[in-house]
Amino acid sequence: MGQSTDAQRWTERALDSLADAGYRRGGARKELLTLLGGQTCALSALEIEQALAGGDRRVSRASIYRILEELEAIGVIQRVDIGSGMTRYEPLHRGDGHHHHLVCDRCGRLEPFSDEGLERAIRRLSARVPLDVSEHEVVLRGACSTCAG
Repeated sequence: MGQSTDAQRWTERALDSLADAGYRRGGARKELLTLLGGQTCALSALEIEQALAGGDRRVSRASIYRILEELEAIGVIQRVDIGSGMTRYEPLHRGDGHHHHLVCDRCGRLEPFSDEGLERAIRRLSARVPLDVSEHEVVLRGACSTCAG
């Protein structure tokens, strides 16, 4: 199954950013970016490793972590720390596609959410603080409906 047009554009921009930073575009990096480009929310390194295991090329866990560090350093992905030592990674989108996260403290379930009212409030707050805000992340924690019920 192929990527959507938006996912393809993100993947190509990310590959171009890698090349601009002096990294090769092919191989494991391309596989990982193609996978991330098609996601609607963050994946853990283990989930990435499992997803890539079914592909044409084996990508080691060490390579996955190294590539994730490179991609974060050049600003094409973001790290989402969900607590309990669990980290997930997702494409960094500006504008459309930007979302925040709901995290269940009991089962670790991660759900994306968007709220235009929250975004407006953050923009208003950003205009009043002594910081040129370049990005933001909101993580709401609690018990999901399955765990709470």
